[in-house]
Amino acid sequence: MTELSGKTIVLGVSGGIAAYKAAELTRLLIKAGARVHVVMTENGARFVTPTTFQALSGNPVWTDPWDDRRANNMSHIDLTRSADALLIAPATANTLAKIANGLADDLLSTLALARACPLLVAPAMNKQMWGNPATQRNVNQLRADGVGIIGPDAGEQACGEVGEGRMTEPETIVEALISALQAKPLAGHTVLMTAGPTYEPIDPVRGITNISSGKMGYALARALALAGAKVQLISGPVALPVPYGVERIDVQTAREMHQAVMQRVGQARIFIGVAAVADFRPLDVAADKIKKTGDGLTLNLTRNPDILAEVASLPAAPFCVGFAAESQNLDTYASGKLQAKRLQLVVGNLVQDGMGGDTNQVVLFDAAGSHPLPRASKTEVATGIVAHLAKMLEV
Repeated sequence: MTELSGKTIVLGVSGGIAAYKAAELTRLLIKAGARVHVVMTENGARFVTPTTFQALSGNPVWTDPWDDRRANNMSHIDLTRSADALLIAPATANTLAKIANGLADDLLSTLALARACPLLVAPAMNKQMWGNPATQRNVNQLRADGVGIIGPDAGEQACGEVGEGRMTEPETIVEALISALQAKPLAGHTVLMTAGPTYEPIDPVRGITNISSGKMGYALARALALAGAKVQLISGPVALPVPYGVERIDVQTAREMHQAVMQRVGQARIFIGVAAVADFRPLDVAADKIKKTGDGLTLNLTRNPDILAEVASLPAAPFCVGFAAESQNLDTYASGKLQAKRLQLVVGNLVQDGMGGDTNQVVLFDAAGSHPLPRASKTEVATGIVAHLAKMLEV
């Protein structure tokens, strides 16, 4: 993940037990390519020492509004002047109240008031503090002021109670920050897409499936969400986390996927069929496990619905994108799929070039011809597909 390469992030750490998570957050920001400058409140430094953050970020930590390390003695202004974002994590109830009401009695709150960059906060507090009407008023004011609110999550808290108020995990905070700093060429578009394999049962313990890992589909869902689209992802059985900002609907069989798509496609501007949907399913599913008897087993198969073709043939069809995973003759089959199913775009690849792996090499086929993308990680390939899609939608 290098989406933050060249970005400068000021990370504010206020005084809550979740400050220990800010150490991991700093590490992840550095790993994503960002330059990180940490600003701590006096109470924040009671939980984790500035030395920890200096070691992790490679930069001095700032705590004092009177710090004279800046030549003009104006660290309260200068720190965010060259920053791409100010991120406060954890953001305590006290910190949120200060920012919402324009108070500036320490370095961090002064930076928030004097900033010239986007501000994001990751609240962290006891569930009663989070649910308090005063806190909710402050959060609503921050949203109205354009501040990005990340979380909080629900779960077990340091006080032993369970409820909403946990700081969102560092990995998700990084994703939210990346999203906030991305251009949004697909803002206002709703995308419905499928990903992963389908599973067609033979009996209670056996079934027909394929080697699709879902990685390409999930990378594309993430790239679409980063580009500002509202994404609904109908997913076959995979072991992948849901991308930030994406709604996932879980299914198993092709018929379940078909039903889920047709229930939602009317609200979609774009439909993308990435899933490796089984073309056939067993005509009869055994109620009990089939025992090993005789020399073999004969399965009678029947066709599954062609989800992409059905969506593309709707009277008010969305912009339709298909995927063609072939073992040979990619240009012939992918171009044929584009025309036969009346699609606007087909993403084609040879199965030996990417199915199940972490990299991929694809060719984009549209009415203007073919457009090969270089071999890259599936994250980078997904970004290239979204860029091409956004240009097509501009026309």
